[in-house]
Amino acid sequence: MIRSIATAAALAAGLATSALAEGEVHRVAIHVDENDPQVMNMALNNVANVQAHYESIGDEVIVEVVAYGPGLNMFVAGKSPVEDRISAMALEMDNLSFAACGNTHRNMSAKAGAEVPLISEAGIVPSGVVRLIELQEEGYAYVRP
Repeated sequence: MIRSIATAAALAAGLATSALAEGEVHRVAIHVDENDPQVMNMALNNVANVQAHYESIGDEVIVEVVAYGPGLNMFVAGKSPVEDRISAMALEMDNLSFAACGNTHRNMSAKAGAEVPLISEAGIVPSGVVRLIELQEEGYAYVRP
């Protein structure tokens, strides 16, 4: 299970090297900015469908789900409507990572008057928007369910 963005980057580099002989490596950034269980589940459906497709043709795929704004509720421990599903998917998919916006988390914690706990699968990045820009600059396809 990927627990940090640095680990995801190392995994991406390793997969890219090993996949040259076997198949193509695809990279996908999935953006969630709505506190809507339907959108969150659609994002996770996208992850599962992309994984199944590329696996079926012998290719690799690296997926990062980036959440910010109201979408950060996707990663709030004890509050996320998809917490169990994220845990299961993270255990099944070594190529999947979750990035939580540090700006949103800081603001959410300040408003709550205490640190808002996030699920263990989510790594905090300084800015969700900046993370999406970085991923696109690294060649990731962008998907917003």
